[in-house]
Amino acid sequence: MPHSPPYRSYFKDFFFILTGVALAALGLKGFLLPAHFIDGGVTGICLLLAEALGWPLALLLLVVNIPFLFLARLVIGRVFALKTIGAILLLALAVWLVEFPSLTEDRVLVAIFGGFFLGTGIGLSMRGGSVLDGTEILAIFLSRKLGTKVSDWVILINLVIFGAAAMLLSLEQALYSLLTYIVASKALDFIIDGVEEYTGVTIITDHPGDVRTMLIEEMGAGVTIFKGVGGYGVDDAARERDILYTVITRLEIRKLTLAIQEIDSDAFITMTSINDVRGGMVRKRVV
Repeated sequence: MPHSPPYRSYFKDFFFILTGVALAALGLKGFLLPAHFIDGGVTGICLLLAEALGWPLALLLLVVNIPFLFLARLVIGRVFALKTIGAILLLALAVWLVEFPSLTEDRVLVAIFGGFFLGTGIGLSMRGGSVLDGTEILAIFLSRKLGTKVSDWVILINLVIFGAAAMLLSLEQALYSLLTYIVASKALDFIIDGVEEYTGVTIITDHPGDVRTMLIEEMGAGVTIFKGVGGYGVDDAARERDILYTVITRLEIRKLTLAIQEIDSDAFITMTSINDVRGGMVRKRVV
């Protein structure tokens, strides 16, 4: 029977969510709202409605997110939905009760730093097991029901939002808001993936033993060996060989490439980005 998560895990999740809410509120009230900029996703919808209709942003954050809370329960699960309810309530309270000074009037700085703080806040809340923006939840739901990729739905949803911003506000504000969204997306990706985004490396070499030793002793990485058969050229066809596979962080790519070239300059190397791994001999980032 599975045991319940330790209290330490709950505390860590709460810390991530609380910090994320604080940074997101700073991005909204300290930068975006005073400059009348919006963001993408559900947060962008709330900002757009607040700007166009004059309704309180805190109220809109609660009301607009209600359907996405039901989707969160349906698509991902009850615990995730409960954490998301708590995170959105905290964000609405922070926007309503906490006063943030307008930190700059420079529009470029507003777009960059507003997007940075908002994206970082959303990313930290996701690290805590919740979301402050239900766009991805809606995209997953639509992908399952109607097909196509999740990323395609995210792009389509945001195109509609920024198109509406161009009509209701102005083209200039829509373009600045698009810049905000790009910065927020990059900040979110950095928080979720980190500097140490994982990379899967496949190596085909005439010196598999030496490369294997290097991976273990110099790189401190685990390695898996597949049996393969050559398929290119007359001499290589049907020739059995060892294919090595390892997982490293992207900070180690250069070191690995140079080490392989010293052993076999003709080695064939392919690399694939990996969002996360579990188990094995991979040095995990600290979270």
